[in-house]
Amino acid sequence: MRTKCVVSTQNAPGAIGPYSQGIKTGGLLFISGQLPIDMAGGELSTGSIAEQTRCSLRNAAAVAAAAGTGLENAVKTTVFLTDMADFAEVNGAYAEFFPQDPPARSCVAVAALPKNARVEIEVVCALP
Repeated sequence: MRTKCVVSTQNAPGAIGPYSQGIKTGGLLFISGQLPIDMAGGELSTGSIAEQTRCSLRNAAAVAAAAGTGLENAVKTTVFLTDMADFAEVNGAYAEFFPQDPPARSCVAVAALPKNARVEIEVVCALP
């Protein structure tokens, strides 16, 4: 019996290492950290930290959709920031995606992120 299922979509950035975009198991979807890669051009977003946050969450939403769920079913997120001075602006953009019953969340400062991104967001969603 298979206990995990790999989730993959061309609507979100491909993995840049040995990991999957998402894994479905035990009624949950684990979405790998999403960088603010603009899928229109395939490049790291150079917009404001708010726009980069939106971009990361749009990418997470694309993986969720590929798994048959959505961010409205998010139960836990982790936000990684390279500068905690961006916290308030990130919060504003983040709140746009979770207007009601937001998921549990951790936000941590890190020394650096892949591709010199300023934000990365991972999400765990319940599966319908």
